Amino acid sequence: MIHSMAGGELTTHGKHDYAKVEILEGERAGDVLWFVSSFPQLKTGDKVLVPLSQFAITKAKVLRVDKDVDEFSFPIPIKRLKYIVEIINE
Repeated sequence: MIHSMAGGELTTHGKHDYAKVEILEGERAGDVLWFVSSFPQLKTGDKVLVPLSQFAITKAKVLRVDKDVDEFSFPIPIKRLKYIVEIINE
């Protein structure tokens, strides 16, 4: 942990569910990206809506779900990831 006086920030360890998804539409179709999930029922094969930017939300397919992973163990910092917006039924 880095002390906030040294320019860092105080944080607590958190566990999150991470989902690897394939973008299904638009210019980024076929791209594979990681997102954080707040949906405990999320499973491989689900279709979801994910944010690609502040103004763009698109459909994606879940390829993999890693549950209860410590945020410091995951190779991508939690601050760089976006959250899945919604699970959709098609």
